[in-house]
Amino acid sequence: MSAVAEQLRQGREAQNIFPAAVYVRGFVRTYSTLLKLDVPQVMASLETELRQNKRFSEAIPMQQRRGVLDFVMLQLSKLDWKTAAIATAGAFVILVIASIYFVRRHYQSIDPLKDLKPGVYQSTQTLSGQTLPLPAPKK
Repeated sequence: MSAVAEQLRQGREAQNIFPAAVYVRGFVRTYSTLLKLDVPQVMASLETELRQNKRFSEAIPMQQRRGVLDFVMLQLSKLDWKTAAIATAGAFVILVIASIYFVRRHYQSIDPLKDLKPGVYQSTQTLSGQTLPLPAPKK
């Protein structure tokens, strides 16, 4: 065993921290990915080595059934927050623009003079293209 590994083991034992196979697997997977190695091949080799060690040879306990919250939390942990923030801001801008468009369209379709009495205002919609009569010229 290398001197570094021995130092880490002694430090762990001094603090009564036990190594867990899940942490070993996670570290090896992350480190293999960082080094751009063949991760499935490295993980298969690790599993072979762990099975030979009594401390790690125990079977992995059956995982509990996962609920919707577990699934959502897993997906959120995979999320790239910078990209998500940009996408959320873009969606918000689109939503604001669409809201402004539909509000303007709604208010433009409303006749602002519809509540005036007929003597003051007559709707031009009934004239269908006709012009309003002009006052007689003054002599």
